[in-house]
Amino acid sequence: MQRNTKKSMKANPKHIHISEYNYPLPDERIAKFPLSVRDESKLLVYRHGDISEDSFSSLPTYLDKGNLMVFNNTKVIQARLHFRKETGALIEVFCLEPIQPNDYVLNFQQTKHAAWLCMIGNLKKWKEGALKSEIIIKGESLTLTATRGANYGTSHWVDFHWDNPQVAFADILEVFGELPIPPYLNRNTQESDKESYQTVYSKIKGSVAAPTAGLHFTPAVFDALQEKGIDIEELTLHVGAGTFKPVKSEEIADHEMHTEYISVSRATIAKLIDHDARAIAVGTTSVRTLESLYHIGVTLANNPNASEKDLHVKQWQPYEQKEHINPIVALQKIVGYLDRNGMETLHSSTQIIIAPGYEYKIVKAIVTNFHQPQSTLLLLVSAFVKGDWQRIYNYALEHEFRFLSYGDSSLLIP
Repeated sequence: MQRNTKKSMKANPKHIHISEYNYPLPDERIAKFPLSVRDESKLLVYRHGDISEDSFSSLPTYLDKGNLMVFNNTKVIQARLHFRKETGALIEVFCLEPIQPNDYVLNFQQTKHAAWLCMIGNLKKWKEGALKSEIIIKGESLTLTATRGANYGTSHWVDFHWDNPQVAFADILEVFGELPIPPYLNRNTQESDKESYQTVYSKIKGSVAAPTAGLHFTPAVFDALQEKGIDIEELTLHVGAGTFKPVKSEEIADHEMHTEYISVSRATIAKLIDHDARAIAVGTTSVRTLESLYHIGVTLANNPNASEKDLHVKQWQPYEQKEHINPIVALQKIVGYLDRNGMETLHSSTQIIIAPGYEYKIVKAIVTNFHQPQSTLLLLVSAFVKGDWQRIYNYALEHEFRFLSYGDSSLLIP
């Protein structure tokens, strides 16, 4: 890791070369399993350029009374479905996002049919016809049928039908599905992952990957946060499989970010306003959501009658917006939008890419794990620490930190 990426900070982020964000990550440094006690993981503390280490259980001691900490309460669904064809071929159908109905909650409640955008494993063996599987749910047998429709890039429309109206699609995923642990773990899902790959505060089903910074939190850490006088709020971003999508283009201008769906309550936005639009984000998914709120607010400042579709945050929107308004004003615009429409929750989507050159508006500190080389998440971290990511990652590599989803964590305060 010799190349200095600070020069990229002043360049157009579209022309950043992803090769500048590479580092050696030996397989043995990738944590294949979590620690038995979550908060005994290591914590790297980066404060104003100084680096030290501690136990994650000590996190609250580094925060100030009155800070606002924001968590992503999404819950990982058992999104991998395996069908066996009559020929013996095994087909994996990986549910990415609901299409019909496209609302997660409504889709999970369906009792006859649900359609999802899916990735398909062993696609060449599924050229035509329907896949079928007999499964037992709630003591009763049913036949689940999957029919492949149009393709959307590397994904496909898949219709699921079943013949028992007493069973919801959520029940089918719970019984027939498999938890999708990250591909870089290079192992099969185990029963223990059903608990260890969920945060202790997960609530809203919809993710196909965990917001892994949150995996370190325990009831004891939450008690310590409360004793310290730290305010806590939750939002929802459903993590898509695109979070693992590698950047294959030389310049990030040619990398297409995946879309993820967010839900933030009016009360949470009001709490952010009360805290002067300053927050500590737990995980990069919370970062992406909080920063997207600012750009949604800018959209509403320019067009108070914007539709929900108009509020989608496009990949390069933050770098192309000429308007710069106070973050508090941006959040107030969202509250006004919700009030005008009689809504208690903002539902939107984001494709935001946070890369060096991005100016953070709301997030003032981040709790996050150590990310893959040449990933968009590493770009996000570099943008936050003004290009100083190499020192942080060198320290973690030299001091036996564990990397990626089940690895150790860091607290970043620039």
